[in-house]
Amino acid sequence: MSAVKALIVLILGWIAAGAISGMVRRKINATPKIDPTLGNFSASVVKWVILAIVLIAVLGIFGIQATSIVAILGAASLAIGLALQGTLSDLAAGVMLVVFRPYKLGQFIDVGGTSGTVVDLNLFTTELVTPDNVQIIVPNGQAWGSIITNYSAHDTRRVDLVFGIDYNDSADKAMQIILDIAKSDSRIMSDPEPWVRVTNLGESSVDLTARLWCAASDYWDLKFELTKAVKEAFDSKGISIPYPHSVEIQKKA
Repeated sequence: MSAVKALIVLILGWIAAGAISGMVRRKINATPKIDPTLGNFSASVVKWVILAIVLIAVLGIFGIQATSIVAILGAASLAIGLALQGTLSDLAAGVMLVVFRPYKLGQFIDVGGTSGTVVDLNLFTTELVTPDNVQIIVPNGQAWGSIITNYSAHDTRRVDLVFGIDYNDSADKAMQIILDIAKSDSRIMSDPEPWVRVTNLGESSVDLTARLWCAASDYWDLKFELTKAVKEAFDSKGISIPYPHSVEIQKKA
């Protein structure tokens, strides 16, 4: 009979933990002044606290009193700490991530060489989704202990593009073509103004670098579309884009 009661309490407790944590998440996320990251984290804390209470209640059904549980945990605290040091580290790191907020939900980041959009931050892990829709779970301890690159932290970004032209072509003409295209695109900011310079004399090309500022949300579309537009403009105005050539030498017998 005790086992049946314990099972019922466990099931009801699990359902309650999910429902209450979900309610906490919705309430916090519905408040505009509170970051959604805090809502997910708080919901995770609530869920685990409720599950801990349910576990104590289940043990109580089997005659194990709460005071006894505390005494056992106290005596075994060292062993538990050693066994769960990785988990406790993730928990502590999760708190630090929420307090200092190096990234938030919806931002595109790189954590220790792993890139993706943040879709969840809970007590122990950070969940990322890559551009090709692959789920990546990063332990919070690893995330906090790694270099974090946040590509979405600022509203604006700089697009850097490099174009190689033939040595026989006019660098000034090519630079003006790039500037004209940049100034005609409403997504490119006038302040800071578009910047185009000769930045390298390569083995087979003169390299021109364009640095253009835009809204962070326009970064990738602008980068790809501008590359295409400059290539087509070079073609129509007689500017050559060189490519490596191989020379075959045959020795006569």
